[in-house]
Amino acid sequence: MSENSYTLIEPEAAHRALEAKDGGQLVDVREAGEVDTIRIEGALNLPLSRLRELAARLDRSLPVYLLCRSGGRAASAAGQLQELGHRDILVVRGGLDAWMASGKPVVRGERRVWSMERQVRFTGGLLVFIGTTAGLTADRRFFILPALVGLGFMFSAATDTCAMALVLARLPWNRGSGGACGR
Repeated sequence: MSENSYTLIEPEAAHRALEAKDGGQLVDVREAGEVDTIRIEGALNLPLSRLRELAARLDRSLPVYLLCRSGGRAASAAGQLQELGHRDILVVRGGLDAWMASGKPVVRGERRVWSMERQVRFTGGLLVFIGTTAGLTADRRFFILPALVGLGFMFSAATDTCAMALVLARLPWNRGSGGACGR
């Protein structure tokens, strides 16, 4: 186990290990709406925003392979699972993007929800635009909004967390069509 609380594994190696009998459990930590768009067959969906409450679904005797869109949320999830007592934690390097690039199978859904990263970038940009426009045209006090967004992004980078993503995850389109996170 690395000092980061997890081991990085290439998509090809993860795929081979997961195909073996009792090879482990693949956990997709993206939000349910994102999973409804594209997913890996058989992966358990435990969104990062609800991981602590749903982690009891995992078998502690089997390795846990974590995956998100590109790897960032999976790394955060690894830290949470380690705090909860899980020891055999692997993060798929490059996430779902790398999984698909390596030719591994995925299931495409009909929903088209933006990735959480894209939603954060859009929302942050929108708030900066609104605050700047209102500051220039209505009242200079509106400039506090883009300043707070910038501060929030800096805090997010420094702590490797994202409060905006946690808020956006609660919006209806991110909760998925099935309601339950059992995939």
